[in-house]
Amino acid sequence: MDRSVSAVDPWGARGLIGPHEHAAFITGASGLELRAAERDFIRLERPWGFILFKRNIETPTQVARLVQDLRKAVENPHAPVLIDQEGGRVQRLGPPHWPVYPAGAVFSALYDLDHALGLSAARLSARLIAADLGDLGVSVDCLPLADVPVAGADAVIGDRAYGTEPHKVAAIARAVTEGLAQGGILPVLKHIPGHGRATADSHLKLPQVDTAKIELERTDFAAFQPLADLPMAMTAHVVFSALDPAQPATTSATIIEQVIRRVIGFQGLLMSDDVSMNALAGSIAERTRAIFAAGCDMVLHCNGKLDEMREVAGQTPELSGKALERAQAALASRGAAQAFDRGVARAELDALIGRAKAAGA
Repeated sequence: MDRSVSAVDPWGARGLIGPHEHAAFITGASGLELRAAERDFIRLERPWGFILFKRNIETPTQVARLVQDLRKAVENPHAPVLIDQEGGRVQRLGPPHWPVYPAGAVFSALYDLDHALGLSAARLSARLIAADLGDLGVSVDCLPLADVPVAGADAVIGDRAYGTEPHKVAAIARAVTEGLAQGGILPVLKHIPGHGRATADSHLKLPQVDTAKIELERTDFAAFQPLADLPMAMTAHVVFSALDPAQPATTSATIIEQVIRRVIGFQGLLMSDDVSMNALAGSIAERTRAIFAAGCDMVLHCNGKLDEMREVAGQTPELSGKALERAQAALASRGAAQAFDRGVARAELDALIGRAKAAGA
């Protein structure tokens, strides 16, 4: 990693972050509005971006105000604000203020009926999600997934996936990114290099995959390769024993350098999955150091606990070098939202979902 601080001591630059610079982490807030202590923390530590969860969401007006307050606190009106808005089980915005969106498996079923219909539905759903996010000032969706589930895997991915064939997963994921882009929303590809085979939920414990490298390349990695041009990606907290028996992808220099950057060919901004998840070992500070040492550009912290946020910030370098270049390129790739008729688009999507249900999908 080409950083202004060494890989051996990536946290040595604390205190050197200037008024127009940012630290290489993304963080959250504990509730519906910023507390004074959180505002002070953000002003001092200057995270690159923010992420919203259900605990931060009540009404459209409240969410838009929180987004504005986060950006004011960091003194950056363009600071990225992320959310996980997939549809199905993972939908931070929901009724009564926001509509329900289909899970990835619905697009997979439609694709099996007719490739064009499946891609159209995925694109429409993402375009509608983008409109919802744009109304709030949210600029990044942690979507699409390119995980390829297998029989016997943990249900943490399950119906979130776009299928079990790499080419189909990649095609639907591409359609999702197109829909987001039409609405002016940046995508985050997840969970690179693949979470589909995991036999445990990485929120709870560390999964290990013992599949041979050649099979991983044929299936899991193959779904990500056609998407290697996307601007941002999120790592998987999964051990691939054939590649690195000691470390999950998130903290494995071997997997980041040899698989994510070379085999898959992803050259965009690489962020960790949530550093507070139970899959990772050690203190939050130790995990943060390990993430940067492995070659991630950005640490993601999600639970809104201020003491943990301070630990992350204390071990995070200024965003600089290659990481800064990737971050700037990602933000520069975001275009303006294109005009569209939300009512017509929703009716079209509902009709396509109806076809899937009628076919028993």
